[in-house]
Amino acid sequence: MTATPEKIAGVVRPQLERLLAEGGSFGDARFYAEDANQRLMLYDGNLESNTRTDEQGIGVRVLWHGAWGFAATADLDAIPACFDRALANARAAAQLPGFPKDMGPARPSKGEYVAPVEKDPFDVPLADKLAFLKGLDEQLKGEGIAQRVVSARFQRRRIHYWNTEGTEVSRRVMNTFATMMVMAPDKDGRTQRRSVELNSDGAGTRGWEWLADENCFAGHAERIKQDLAAILAAEPLPPGRRDLIILPGQGFLQVHETIGHALELDRILGYELSFAGGSHVRPEMIGKLRYGSDKLNCRAGVTANSPGTFGYDDEGTPQRDYYLIKEGILVNVLSSRTDLGEANARAGREVVKESGTAARACAFYRTPIDRMTNINIDAGPDGTLDDIVRATEDGIIVDTPVSWSIGSNREHFHFGTEIAWEVKDGKRGRVFKNTTYQGHTLEFWNSLDKVGDESTWKLQSVPNCGKGEPNQIMELGHGIPVMRFKNVQTGEKE
Repeated sequence: MTATPEKIAGVVRPQLERLLAEGGSFGDARFYAEDANQRLMLYDGNLESNTRTDEQGIGVRVLWHGAWGFAATADLDAIPACFDRALANARAAAQLPGFPKDMGPARPSKGEYVAPVEKDPFDVPLADKLAFLKGLDEQLKGEGIAQRVVSARFQRRRIHYWNTEGTEVSRRVMNTFATMMVMAPDKDGRTQRRSVELNSDGAGTRGWEWLADENCFAGHAERIKQDLAAILAAEPLPPGRRDLIILPGQGFLQVHETIGHALELDRILGYELSFAGGSHVRPEMIGKLRYGSDKLNCRAGVTANSPGTFGYDDEGTPQRDYYLIKEGILVNVLSSRTDLGEANARAGREVVKESGTAARACAFYRTPIDRMTNINIDAGPDGTLDDIVRATEDGIIVDTPVSWSIGSNREHFHFGTEIAWEVKDGKRGRVFKNTTYQGHTLEFWNSLDKVGDESTWKLQSVPNCGKGEPNQIMELGHGIPVMRFKNVQTGEKE
């Protein structure tokens, strides 16, 4: 079959009608007309990786007597058979015990989402891409630099979705990711590193033009070389409790691991416990739990040039912007339509009213699960980074993850960072290496006492969030301001 969306739709629609006629309560189909990925990496100026993948296919879900069945195929002449397998799988799953799945009231929608792009990276010749990365690598060279890494990844997807409620939506998604890093051994023989990821202020576009932007990526080579030199000359961070100022380059991981994953509804209900872990949150806590101080305002956001913005989720629900945590109180979670009934039944009241538009799958051959979108922290009233430093008597500033360890229910954490700066009596001082900090999630977020203004807010992209079994790697973003936390355990306890 010539795989135009119109021809695929002509096959899918009667199959969806057949599902209902045979007793299914809901069905949908996701057709990936294109799923293209390209990865380029230079290691010490040499081309270490140059890969390009292109996939096309369709995934089908069927809800039958409260149980899901899923099937997928890359053979677009076998779509009816794919529907048959999905229905058979649903009938088999319905024989197993479990809380019946329910999509709730029908919410049909129609529309198209197109990611903001000026220059499609896939239209840029390979020679030009390599010349650009080579130019960055040249800038990373210098005395004392032992290894250099420059990498970029490009993703382009065209996805069409139909369901039995009459929803028909399409998406054209483009994502760009990039990293540059310098490394060298310190006097103790331990490799130290300094890196930068592609980032922005949340505005703008997602194409080649983002990668080439001096402020967002291309202009940071000299800075990270200078930082690495300071790290190599630095002493390890002495252990102790002190105030912790987190820059967005580290704050995104803090939010990702201790808020984002903890608030995915399937984790809260225990469905991910054997795969990627659970959550310390229980359904009855929604609307009541004090997750952090009243300085904490966290939302599932819609940010123009973030990979966590996609227009419609993989159930065809229009993506929306809403609070997860408002003035420190947990008010919502990341959810799809499927498990709202179970969450409300377990809580004994309505705690989740509608989908959090978080049903996401990484490919046509994976079924949607509850996944992070853009988990953002609102900017606050406490001024610039310099303002927060001036208000700090004894603390450190940390940036960029180098290691992380998280409790299986996201109840505690231990993070290492590439670099830290001492703060004494309102002034930034010496650099520390081998920086770590740790805490218990709720205690930590309740110690949040300063949140920087819009000038400190940065969007950090995440190209590699893993979850599920089989594992699904997902792309998303976090918009984070500078934040200060009081009296945090930093460094390793003696």
